[in-house]
Amino acid sequence: MPDFRIQPRQSENVIPPHTYTYKHTDHVDVQADVYAPDSARRSPVVLWIHGGCLIMGHRSNIASWQRDLYLEAGFAVVSIDYRLAPETKLPAIIDDLEDACRWVRKSGPQLFHADPDRIAVIGHSAGGYLALMAGFRADPRPAAVVAFYGYGDIVGPWYIEPSPFHLQQPRVPVERARATVGGSLPTGTPGADDRDDFYLYCRQNGLWPYEVSGHHPKSEPDFFRPYCPVRNVDSEYPPTLLLHGDRDTDVPYEQSVMMAEALAAAGVEHDLITIDGGEHGFDAQPYPEERRTLRRVLDFLKTHLHQR
Repeated sequence: MPDFRIQPRQSENVIPPHTYTYKHTDHVDVQADVYAPDSARRSPVVLWIHGGCLIMGHRSNIASWQRDLYLEAGFAVVSIDYRLAPETKLPAIIDDLEDACRWVRKSGPQLFHADPDRIAVIGHSAGGYLALMAGFRADPRPAAVVAFYGYGDIVGPWYIEPSPFHLQQPRVPVERARATVGGSLPTGTPGADDRDDFYLYCRQNGLWPYEVSGHHPKSEPDFFRPYCPVRNVDSEYPPTLLLHGDRDTDVPYEQSVMMAEALAAAGVEHDLITIDGGEHGFDAQPYPEERRTLRRVLDFLKTHLHQR
């Protein structure tokens, strides 16, 4: 089974963040944790977005070893929450993404010496999807986008049909799936929890696009076009780095290949780093190869942010 569960909140090398509310809506405070270099100089920013299939996850899920490498390289790190599905539907989730980008640009200079013209959006899995959405939905657009095993097409067969891989797991009854969601509007679920049963149920029944949007992809395909990054790449799309394992059983490797092809067709500077034999969440631990891969991410960021 791929590691689509949310990694527990990490305790090693913890740097206490400053927590801010970047948005208040539906009686919910939507928050961001900020880790900033100890400097009065304006810093480029990594806006980091957690994964969890838009259903679970939390801003604290950033791996401490990755956070620390970003900080050592001179970046401020802003890790955001966003309202989660199915309680919140896709348009409102994208509103949160746009508002987070706007907040960093507007309030970041005063709060943590952010350079508003040097912002990169980075995400993992569903966070990678949101990072790719930021490439054309944020206004102004970020200076760079990095997507770890993200996806650009949310209505491809891989998501609207039952997943053969996930069907290898015991079937999740609808009653158990529904019991894990609902109630108050969540903005983050720290650690692993039972909401992954809802995700597994969605994948086993090809229901994820409907559950996160409230629309049927087969009968309402036009609704989804503004929410598929691969269909919205243009010549103004930011420089983009894609990272994906070619043995990913949760998000197909082809999703990053398709995104790279769309970027190439639009003449957008980009690169696709293929992790040979890599599964979903290949970067969870700071092994030597994973550290080398993140160094390549840092080189990409320095090229597109430090020199602006």
